[in-house]
Amino acid sequence: MTGPQRRSQLIGIGRGLFALRGLDGTTIEEIAAAAGVSKPVIYEHFGSKEGLYTQVVEYEFRILLSSITEALSEEAKPRVLVERAALALLGYIEERTEGFRILMRDAPPTQPEGAFSTLLSHVTARVEHILADEFARRGFTSADGAMYAQMLVGMVAMTGQWWQDSRTPDKREVAAHLVNLAWNGLTGLQKDPELKSEG
Repeated sequence: MTGPQRRSQLIGIGRGLFALRGLDGTTIEEIAAAAGVSKPVIYEHFGSKEGLYTQVVEYEFRILLSSITEALSEEAKPRVLVERAALALLGYIEERTEGFRILMRDAPPTQPEGAFSTLLSHVTARVEHILADEFARRGFTSADGAMYAQMLVGMVAMTGQWWQDSRTPDKREVAAHLVNLAWNGLTGLQKDPELKSEG
């Protein structure tokens, strides 16, 4: 195995074990045994168990942030952008459950405030920027817009945490209901909401 291949293998094995047991519940011996290597190989690539954990978190962080950023990058009406962002998060949870569990659980030493909190801050800033015109058109100040962007992202994130374990209904239906509440509010809820975007 080349150095980069070994590094990739260790990140994959570490992700699985960290998702199952957390940072504190996983030992360097378990990682080495699962990879079929000696402990010094892990130290050579990552310096420590925490170093490997940090690499796993940063890898998952980049994948999820990239997915949400891509969902918000194309021009579309604000409601469709909210749909895309919700689907991006739910799609990530569906495809990379282990990564999501890690992002939600322990904060790596490089992100003491927590990887998921950091991610949500990035996404909230993007949502606030994207929806600024919509907020202004409705008479909200920029401070109001910042607060509503926080609420919107928080609502999607908390629903994602719940859906991670339930997985029902399917992600498109969950996204439709999320956007229904976000867009229409409690007084304007539709009984059978549908997404407006393709895919």
